[in-house]
Amino acid sequence: MKVRATGDGPERGNRGEPDDEATRVFPRPAPAAEPTARFERDGHDDRARTFVRPADGFGAARPGGPADEATRRFARDEEPAPRRPEPREAVPEDPFGAGDPGDTRTLRRPAREGSRRIRPGRLVLRALALLVLVAVLLPVATWGWVWYTARQDQRPPSDAIVVLGASQYNGRPSPVFEARLSHAAELYAEGVAPVVVTVGGSQPGDNYTEGDSGARWLVEQGLPEDSVVPIGEGSDTLESLELVARVFEEQGWRSAVIVSDPWHSLRSREIAEDFGIEAATSPARSGPAVRERETQLWYITRETASLWHYWVFGESATVRVDAL
Repeated sequence: MKVRATGDGPERGNRGEPDDEATRVFPRPAPAAEPTARFERDGHDDRARTFVRPADGFGAARPGGPADEATRRFARDEEPAPRRPEPREAVPEDPFGAGDPGDTRTLRRPAREGSRRIRPGRLVLRALALLVLVAVLLPVATWGWVWYTARQDQRPPSDAIVVLGASQYNGRPSPVFEARLSHAAELYAEGVAPVVVTVGGSQPGDNYTEGDSGARWLVEQGLPEDSVVPIGEGSDTLESLELVARVFEEQGWRSAVIVSDPWHSLRSREIAEDFGIEAATSPARSGPAVRERETQLWYITRETASLWHYWVFGESATVRVDAL
């Protein structure tokens, strides 16, 4: 580039060279740089941060300027102190002993502030109420047991069929006794047992016993004489079954099917088992004892009382079980 001198300036030459005074250097501004942030840890304060920003508006650092003039320090707000975990409160103890096996917390049952005191008079009243409840419920339960057993008909193979006696009139069985004997004959015909035992004593002035009258009636119905064993003693159920137990012991028999009225079955079985006989019951379903509902209810009630009399005192009630 040729440059000519203007005014009084001398000519530099043919080619010409730029004059220092005549020329000026205009530095091209550097592209503006985005402000950068630099965060450095201060060794003295963990919460201090250093933020560096450009020195001039164009983003170029001032040449030769001190670094502390080109930089500014901005301290962040002090961070809150770390929160310490609060101690865990004691958890009430599980009354059933259940819980997390890995839980090491202490489980304690909260103590009761006060226990209720029961007065002695109230305890006495509660005991009396319990006794009254038992006194009412037990007879009712026994009544139901007598009724349930009366409806059962057990006919297992046994050593003998035992017919409990009832009234007889000069060698002729009463209707109740005859109904029992007829049912025993049916069991014998079915092969339930090879022997029928008739048991029962006599009343003052009688010429025949209940046991003998029953055996004679069975023979008349076709049973072999050697298959009928009469026991002409026994004034009540307890005494009659005690005599039957002796015969069983003599003959080596162990099991029996007892034939009586339905409502008499439970007490007869209980007494027989107390004498060591494996007893089952097959009651007669005909006769005056089972014809009317009022008669049945009366028999069940009486048998309930007689059974409790036997359990408490160990003896039979004075009232006879047989009917007319």
